[in-house]
Amino acid sequence: MSFFTKLKNRMFRSSDKIGEGLEALVAEGAERPDPAGATPPLPVPEVPSPDLPEVPAPEPVEPDPVDPLPEPPMPEAPQPVETAIKPGPLTPAAPAAEEAKPGLFGRLFGRTAAEEPRRVLDDAMLESLEELLIQADMGVETAVRVTANIAEGRFGRKVSTGELRTALASEVARIMAPVARPMPLYPRKPQVVLVVGVNGSGKTTTIGKLASQFKAAGKSVVIAAGDTFRAAAVEQLQIWGARAGVPVLTAPEGSDPASLAYDALIRAQQDGADLLMIDTAGRLQNRQDLMEELAKIVRVIRKIDPDAPQNTLLVLDATTGQNALAQVEIFRKIADVSGLVMTKLDGTAKGGVLVALADKFGLPIHAIGVGEQIDDLAPFDPEEFAKALVGTEG
Repeated sequence: MSFFTKLKNRMFRSSDKIGEGLEALVAEGAERPDPAGATPPLPVPEVPSPDLPEVPAPEPVEPDPVDPLPEPPMPEAPQPVETAIKPGPLTPAAPAAEEAKPGLFGRLFGRTAAEEPRRVLDDAMLESLEELLIQADMGVETAVRVTANIAEGRFGRKVSTGELRTALASEVARIMAPVARPMPLYPRKPQVVLVVGVNGSGKTTTIGKLASQFKAAGKSVVIAAGDTFRAAAVEQLQIWGARAGVPVLTAPEGSDPASLAYDALIRAQQDGADLLMIDTAGRLQNRQDLMEELAKIVRVIRKIDPDAPQNTLLVLDATTGQNALAQVEIFRKIADVSGLVMTKLDGTAKGGVLVALADKFGLPIHAIGVGEQIDDLAPFDPEEFAKALVGTEG
């Protein structure tokens, strides 16, 4: 199964919400053409008959008797003459050629594209479209911009649901194309990847999936379980590490994460590892402590590598909707975020938030996740995402 098929199947909540909304938009005030293509006849006004005086019926008159006429002789049969008779006013013309049969889909569904409901794209329809996109968590600013671009060249014209869907997918893909970039890999060994995000965003699982995929691509990876305040996060990373054959370095619960990161970087250097992935805590309820903790991790590992970390990935949970934008704002201040990973797109109707993130921040989106399996995290493809989001065919 291709990732697009999986993405479309699992993003049904987003695509259903947007798709049903577009259908309702067009249906509300749509003009359906006559299937036969005929113009209905004009009504004929009824003219009242004038009141006339009654005329008595005439009395029947008996006819006079008449002698029978002699029977006329039979005429000779005419000789056949070969002449071509052209159809005239009184001669029926040859039957018209049979009308072209509809195509396969027309025969299957009994409706051609010309019969699809259409509605004039006017101000009222644009306002409703804008509201639909806001409900899909694209945000007000992005929804206004997307709606305006769709209206350009189409305003005042009749559009169908299919045309509206295609236009929306095209506009979403255009916004997402500049940010669809894989996580860069550098020749420096080890390349340090600091992974940040709130607790519950899928951060730990994402680290495990990325490590497994890098390992499958021939890269050697070391993981540092830097969220030392959550035993469950450490255990989960150990499970993923064992599954991928990647070492996971841990410290006692409550230990200093910066100290663990320092030891992990030394170990990664000794092992000649290509990548060191460092998990971090995500306790936003006390931002000052988290900011100091992340700053200390960066300060300590830079004693060994002045350019570390080479990547700072922010993992976001799609089910949080517009809260994802607030998280990006906070973590950009706390850490120098270089790229995004969006998880849990299969469990929400709020997939439009990814469009809002791309439009507002322009940060690279390295990968998206739609499940718990290793292959459920894949590089971000803007066109496939756009089609899956609005429910168009692949």
